[in-house]
Amino acid sequence: MEPSKKSLPENAYRPLKPGETYQPIVPAAAQVPEFTSRSVVFGILMAVLFSAAAAFLGLKAGQVFEAAIPIAIIAVGFGLVFRRKSTILENVIVQSIGAASGLVVAGSIFTLPALFILGLPVDLFKLFVVALLGGALGILFLIPFRRYFVREMHGEFPFPEATATTEVLVAGEAGGKQAKVLGIAAAIGGLFDFIIIHLEGWAEVFTSRALPVLASVADKAKLVFRFNVLASILGLGYIIGLKYALIICAGSFVSWFLLVPLIAHFGAHLPVSLPPVTDGTLIGAMSAEAVFRSYVRHIGIGAIAAAGIMGILRSWRVVVRAFAMGFSELTGKKATATAERTDRDLPMRWVVVGLAVAAVVIWVFFRFSVLAHDPGAGKVALIALAIVLVISFLFTTVAARAIATVGTNPVSGMTLMTLILTSVLLVEAGLSGPAGMLAALLVGGVVCTALAMAGGLITDLKIGYWIGATPVVQQKAKFLGTIFAAATVGAVILLLHQAYGFVPSPEHPADKVLAAPQANAMAAVIKTLMSREEVPWLLYIVGVLVAISMQMIGVPSLAFALGMYIPLELNVPLVVGGLIAHWVKGSAKGNESLAQARATRGTLIASGFIAGGALLGVVAAFLKIITLWTGVGTGIGALHLIPKGIGAVFGASPEHVAEILGLLAYLGLCFYMYWDAKRARGDA
Repeated sequence: MEPSKKSLPENAYRPLKPGETYQPIVPAAAQVPEFTSRSVVFGILMAVLFSAAAAFLGLKAGQVFEAAIPIAIIAVGFGLVFRRKSTILENVIVQSIGAASGLVVAGSIFTLPALFILGLPVDLFKLFVVALLGGALGILFLIPFRRYFVREMHGEFPFPEATATTEVLVAGEAGGKQAKVLGIAAAIGGLFDFIIIHLEGWAEVFTSRALPVLASVADKAKLVFRFNVLASILGLGYIIGLKYALIICAGSFVSWFLLVPLIAHFGAHLPVSLPPVTDGTLIGAMSAEAVFRSYVRHIGIGAIAAAGIMGILRSWRVVVRAFAMGFSELTGKKATATAERTDRDLPMRWVVVGLAVAAVVIWVFFRFSVLAHDPGAGKVALIALAIVLVISFLFTTVAARAIATVGTNPVSGMTLMTLILTSVLLVEAGLSGPAGMLAALLVGGVVCTALAMAGGLITDLKIGYWIGATPVVQQKAKFLGTIFAAATVGAVILLLHQAYGFVPSPEHPADKVLAAPQANAMAAVIKTLMSREEVPWLLYIVGVLVAISMQMIGVPSLAFALGMYIPLELNVPLVVGGLIAHWVKGSAKGNESLAQARATRGTLIASGFIAGGALLGVVAAFLKIITLWTGVGTGIGALHLIPKGIGAVFGASPEHVAEILGLLAYLGLCFYMYWDAKRARGDA
């Protein structure tokens, strides 16, 4: 076994110079324990535990926490209790297996509970198969693109979540100064976010309504400024950097400060409601947030779809080369892949065979399980298969690029587009009513899980690339995690349906019913489309035109489209983090070694904020689960007395006081981040 380096190389996060290569922490020639009984058993345990917790919280409260970073932290800590310390590669595998939980949960709970909401036939077999097929497709479709996103585009994408997870794993291996900086930042960021999320010490989102002079502007002109003060999002912005943060935020500004006021202004003069809102709600009666949710987000969905397709067209050579390799191996010709351990994927012939097997299983599943009693089952099953394969393939690279750019996967928007296209095609094929809704939702479930898995896997593979893991081992680990996560999620959904229900009934009182907000939204869309009501094609077309316009003027269209779709409060803090990163690097005044040292320390601090926020977010989630399950409070709202007391003294709304307190605390956090990053020395 060769010794590994104790820190990431200097060129880990920047584009490589001509002739330069990246050497991971664990060299390619090193033989380090990786896929061991320890890493497999612990990874499976994490997959089951976090799948159950994430599914419960996501369905009960509409919150899905990301499991990758907390699992990495637990793996590092758990590895220290044995006489033989876990290797860094074993911890990578634990994280790869365990992190399948959050990906499968996100894909499942966004769509599958809608089956219960619409009163459609459902059983554990359907839930398990949909989650498993989606996860497998996401892995298989992503593998051919691993070299492009991970190696060939080295330094071109910030990979914020992968960066934070890697820093956690490396700091746990290295100890010393790196671990200390990361640990202190994680404690500060985690405590900051815990005070917000669990103790409600101050508001999570600052809005311009908190300032009386701007409150009337929000109500009359529908101009609202929103800002999330979580430390984890600040850290995300630092890692993303100023360039991408500004592009993303520009998309948000177009949505919130141009399209929302514009639609509100002209819509206020219409005496009727416009689709997609068909419940009689008039635009003039909507808040700015409601206009965004009901209309502008559809423009963002159209922009994301167009940007993704343009990305496929621009990189068609990569697509052709990747799949040509698979067909070449399938026909018996030699592969061109390198034999180096750190660049070895699942053999392409097995990827192609796996896709073929998945296609057959999908057709059989829809033909004999979903549509067994439909006279045109064979034809409709082929349509369902085509939709699943084409959309999963096209949007796989969109999901990977989105995660690589901003650390956020717009899976709900892409799934909504999938459901709309699926419903339209099925209705045209003559399938509607309950059978059509069942087929459309199961198609959406497979696609949603596939896209969530693709985004998560590219994160895993980038972590492995930086550290020196074996890609084929990570890919096999992801399959293993997917199987256990799919079984767990299906069982938990059924158990929660029996215990709480998704719709009020004599057995399930309205105050106990699970919220499942995303699934309720999907159910409403499906019901509308299967009733042949109007689809907001014009809004999608506007989004397509916006994406094309951005591409024409040289603006990265996907980053801009993500900004249009993701809420404003999550995008503005990215610019703040990017500005701090810019200022930290610029503070060195031409001293390259000092600038690099400060930027590296800043990245550690940002990673600590993300890791601490994620870990304490999971703790808060478990405490909330205890409260929801037992009815026994765990301290939620304990600090909310502070803004109430201040509000009583100054005659202000406690909500607005909480927002202002949050903003002031956030400014202090920003100052700390800048000050601590500048403490680095060029020779450190």
